Amino acid sequence: MNWITNYVRPTINSLFSRREVPENLWTKCPECGTMLFHRELTDNLQVCTNPSCQHHLPISPRDRFKALFDGGIFGEVAVPEPVADPLQFRDQKKYPDRMKAAQKATGEKEAMLVAEGEIGRQLVVAAAQDFSFMAGSMGMYVGNALIAACERAVERRAPLVVFAAAGGARMQEGILSLMQMPRTTVAIQMLKEAGLPYICVLTHPTTGGVTASYAMLGDIQIAEPNALICFAGPRVIEQTIREKLPEGFQRAEYLLDHGMLDRVTNRNQMRGELITILRMLSGLPPAVAGELPAPAEGADSIAAAPSAAETGEP
Repeated sequence: MNWITNYVRPTINSLFSRREVPENLWTKCPECGTMLFHRELTDNLQVCTNPSCQHHLPISPRDRFKALFDGGIFGEVAVPEPVADPLQFRDQKKYPDRMKAAQKATGEKEAMLVAEGEIGRQLVVAAAQDFSFMAGSMGMYVGNALIAACERAVERRAPLVVFAAAGGARMQEGILSLMQMPRTTVAIQMLKEAGLPYICVLTHPTTGGVTASYAMLGDIQIAEPNALICFAGPRVIEQTIREKLPEGFQRAEYLLDHGMLDRVTNRNQMRGELITILRMLSGLPPAVAGELPAPAEGADSIAAAPSAAETGEP
């Protein structure tokens, strides 16, 4: 063995060997067709970088919280575990198999993540749904998660911010999933009786039983641009009434024009807007430019603060 076999041959082989290129380097914008480089898309919070488009692509709850909380630091709030597969439901797949596939694809336990931390140096409890996890559907776990978020907000005397994204109730849990509608509604009422602000941010899409319960009960209703917000979707309505619906029907801007929303806010401006609204609702003075910490830059800045998840409290 000499320098020829140790160095020259591997170098020559590397020149002619096929390099493996990750499949997720580029994402095509579903709205305008622009090819988006993954780093630019991540830095822009999954918003299309084409100035004339700015379509909002799905974003995971963890990435959303990283951009929302001061320094990207937050602690997870523990959620009570419900009974697994209570109906022994099976369609083309068994319900537990669908759950395992969703957990593997998203890296999350369920469709909602609850966290607490500071936003603009103000303690806030936040919950976010993950549409990538079985369409963000509301089952017993999501119901427990929202109740846990409300209880933690009351315990800490903190505002609650919820980012809704769901296809509705989870059919694999039947009536038990529909039961989460009154449960979560009562939880929000508990929050309001405590005199604490509740802000709901509606993202694309927010539909079904989620829209008919906690998603439309906020003191302030905010939506991301062009988000579909409805109970029954436009295709179902058109097939029922046999008429063509107006342009943009059930989209965020349409709902804003008809008084169903307070704001439509770009994701990149959401943190600043929430800081302003939360301080106003909490009776705090307006934030002074330059005094608030910037959101995190890069995944390395995420560090979970001590939380109920470590103590096992609900």
